[in-house]
Formats: sequence, C-alpha cells, structure tokens
Amino acid sequence: MRNRRRRSRAVLTVVLAAVLGAAGCDAVGDSSPAPGVTKARAASVWDRSPSSIAAVGDSITRGFDACAVLSDCPEVSWATGTSAQVDSLAVRLLGRTKAAENSWNYAVTGARMADLPDQIAQAATRRPQLVTVMAGANDACRARASAMTSVADFRAQFEEAMSTLRESLPKAQVYVASVPNLKRLWSQGRTNPLGKQVWKLGICPSMLGDADDLAAAATMRRDKVQRRVEAYNKALEEVCAKDRRCRFDGGAVFDYQFGTDQLSHWDWFHPSPDGQARLAAIAYRRVTADEPVA
Repeated sequence: MRNRRRRSRAVLTVVLAAVLGAAGCDAVGDSSPAPGVTKARAASVWDRSPSSIAAVGDSITRGFDACAVLSDCPEVSWATGTSAQVDSLAVRLLGRTKAAENSWNYAVTGARMADLPDQIAQAATRRPQLVTVMAGANDACRARASAMTSVADFRAQFEEAMSTLRESLPKAQVYVASVPNLKRLWSQGRTNPLGKQVWKLGICPSMLGDADDLAAAATMRRDKVQRRVEAYNKALEEVCAKDRRCRFDGGAVFDYQFGTDQLSHWDWFHPSPDGQARLAAIAYRRVTADEPVA
C-alpha cells in the first residue's frame, strides 16, 4: 500500500513537471506572452481588405489648404478622398466606385485628441470595418509650448476614444497614423519667405513662431515641442498595442522625409495633394501588410 502511494506521487510529479514545462514561464508567475505570440495573434485577426472605412482626426484628414486657401478639401484626403491625384486609402482598398459609397470623413479642422471620442461615436453609426486615426498635431501646435496637451491627458483621451469605439464596434479595425514631424516642417517651410509670412498669422506658434530665431531660447522651445510629439507617438503606439485589432504605423508618418512639394503652398504647413498622396501610400502599406509593424 505504501509503495503504491509512492508510485502515485511519482506519477503526479512527472505529470506536473510536464504541465509546467509546456506552460513555460506562465506557470511560475510571469503572465507575459511568449515572443511572437502577440504579433501572430494580431496578424491572424487583421483583415487586409475591409469593405468600409471611416476617418477621424484633424485638418490633415480634411485636406485643409490643399486646394484653396483657408478651405477644407476632403476630396484630396489621404484617407477617404476621391481625387485621382491622391489615390486615397479608401480608393486603393475599395476601388473608386465603392469608396464613394462606403467611406466617410468625420475629421474636423482644428480638432485635438480630446475631440476624438465624439468623432468616433459619429463614425461608429456607419459601422465601418476600418477606422483611420490621425490626430495630435493640434495638441502640440498651441500659442505657447507651455499650453501643449500633457502626455498623460493625451493618452487618456486616446484610450477614451478607443473605448468609445469598442463599445459600439468590438471587431472594427483601427489604423493609427503617427503625429507628423513638426520640427522638420519648420526646417522645410522656413526656406520660403512667403511661408514664413503666413506663419506669422498664427500657424502653430509653439513650433513655427519666430521662424528665423536660432537663439538658445527658441531652439529649446522647438525641441520641447518635438519631444512632446515624440511622446504623443509613443502613447499612440502603446495604447494601440493593447488592442489586437489596432495597427500603429510604426512612426512612418513621423519619419517620412517630406519636402516643400508635399506642403500646401497656401500655408506651408498642411499637406499638398502630393503630400496627401504620400500619406495614403504609407497607410496602404501598413493596412495591407502581412504582419503588424514591429
């Protein structure tokens, strides 16, 4: 009887060892997924050919100043535009006819991240399969660098926007574009005398104010804005990573080396039609990739 108990305990020990070995680190208190699991899971649920698209965000997605001064021009929007000059994400994914019927633009010129939950609530009524997000430039572009949206608030507002979407559309996919490189915009636009005059009207003063001032205080101000944009992008990436149906662009928009041809010649700040086309191409590559961006 005693030998039988010893044999039973031995068998139980072997079984437990096998279970623990199969479970890996999870069995000893580490809940982190094995390398590659999150990426594989995200890829498995991602549909690279959605049948409908809704866009939310700010003036970039509205095509502001791309066609005429001080005007929205949604037909050249990188996300949902119909212009052949841009070949928007919607057109590339759905075709021109279907894009006109199954894509919607809820972005608002001047919007900040705090406005995103309301935009997403409106977009959700269309029940899109893909929602595109580009927001954050206006959170950094304020009258003073000290007035920029804090990183904590920015993160919380994006989390609220994602929660709003998930309440209505638990399976909708989300493509999140990084905030553009505002310091590169300053360095490119300041080469044009007209652009610098237009900036004096109040376009992104935190970065573009006193464009020719290279003194220490002005340099520190621009660097502060740039660091804030980088922190916003990190927040976008981290919040998106928690949702397996969300894809961040991996910083592709921020890293894009745009020149003056990609800037509106009305304000030397917003994308021109060519700039919108470049944004559409970046988005299309990310949305249709086999794997999410690392």
